[in-house]
Amino acid sequence: MRSGGRRDRRPDTLAVEEPLELRVNGRALAVTMRTPGDDVELVHGFLLTEGVIGGREDVLEARYCDSRDADGRHTFNVLDVLLAPGVPDPHADVERRFYTTSSCGVCGKASLDAVRTIARFPPGDDPVRLSTAELVELPQRLRAAQRVFDTTGGLHAAALFTADGELLAAREDVGRHNAVDKVLGRALIEGRYPARGTVLMVSGRASFELVQKAVMAGVPVLAAVSAPSSLAVDLALTSGMTLVGFLRGESMNVYAGAERVLDAAAAAAVNGGGPDLP
Repeated sequence: MRSGGRRDRRPDTLAVEEPLELRVNGRALAVTMRTPGDDVELVHGFLLTEGVIGGREDVLEARYCDSRDADGRHTFNVLDVLLAPGVPDPHADVERRFYTTSSCGVCGKASLDAVRTIARFPPGDDPVRLSTAELVELPQRLRAAQRVFDTTGGLHAAALFTADGELLAAREDVGRHNAVDKVLGRALIEGRYPARGTVLMVSGRASFELVQKAVMAGVPVLAAVSAPSSLAVDLALTSGMTLVGFLRGESMNVYAGAERVLDAAAAAAVNGGGPDLP
């Protein structure tokens, strides 16, 4: 419908949103609203960033359960993860039931102290350095990977890059935290955990839960096209992460870890094994 009152009828393509129930060792642990696809990556990333697993070897199997709709069709909306022997059952030490939505992620679950305590590979000692020239290219490279967004306009995106801008993985989802979990889950499955020397680029704002997930995966740099929250900045500062916001065009705001952001020549010297910078 147009502002002048004109009405047009035409088909539209919508982003799919469906619930995914995550079970661990046969017992329900979490429900999240997500865009179907890359569900195995999603649950690997979720379990990693929640501290349930500490590596890909902690998961023996991830398979869909027999979930069906009213017409008897398989929905692929229940995924059961079998943990390796010796990996503690999360139900033994997780007091609350996880419940996530596409808008809020793991709202309120973790305090700053909790994240610092359970992160196995905090990014503070990662020596990677980034050039401003590479950083300003990342939003466009992320946008080029958003194929479903092109037809729906309704998905968040996340991508993992190397320090010199090589795309390692990109995923889309109705939930920004799900897109991040899918990317980090892909990295875990491929043996890139901890994700040292990488940049996590997100299409929206940098919220606390996204910084939390990046810290848990050992990502040293998180960049966003929009603003961070105050708690996100606090966590980035205390964990040694570089946090970049409002990365648009040729400008950016660096809220934490500015020492990692250098001009092109200086970044190449550090990442390439050149002499230490003063």
